[in-house]
Amino acid sequence: MSDDAKAAKELVETLKDGERGFASAADKLRNDDRPEWATTLQRLSEQRAGFHREIVAMGHEYGDEVDKSGSATAAVHRGWIALKDALTGDDAGSVLGAAVTGEDHAVTEYEKALKQDLSAGFRDVVTRQHAAVVAARDEVKALQIAD
Repeated sequence: MSDDAKAAKELVETLKDGERGFASAADKLRNDDRPEWATTLQRLSEQRAGFHREIVAMGHEYGDEVDKSGSATAAVHRGWIALKDALTGDDAGSVLGAAVTGEDHAVTEYEKALKQDLSAGFRDVVTRQHAAVVAARDEVKALQIAD
């Protein structure tokens, strides 16, 4: 399996987790006294869905199937798993804290991918998405500070 395919599989799983995590967080905060936070989190969920589709489409161009689920062991280590616990309460700060944890993990996954021997085209996509994920993490951190 090429480095592109390995990195893509990991990133796709991370992006799917982020998409679900942000959507769940948005649902949780929708009735909070700050509905604009829910709007932001929903936008980030949709961003992750777009990134996921982009990487899967690139994989198909190369003949790689990168949208298959990873191992159960890998799932245990993904950063967005912490969000499940935070969503059991109504505390906006906890939900945002879990989202930041998930985004820290996503940034780490992108940085690991960028250390691999990626093709030029895929590296460009990963670099662009990495910058957007870092910006999203910083945006969620700003919401957390404002809480």
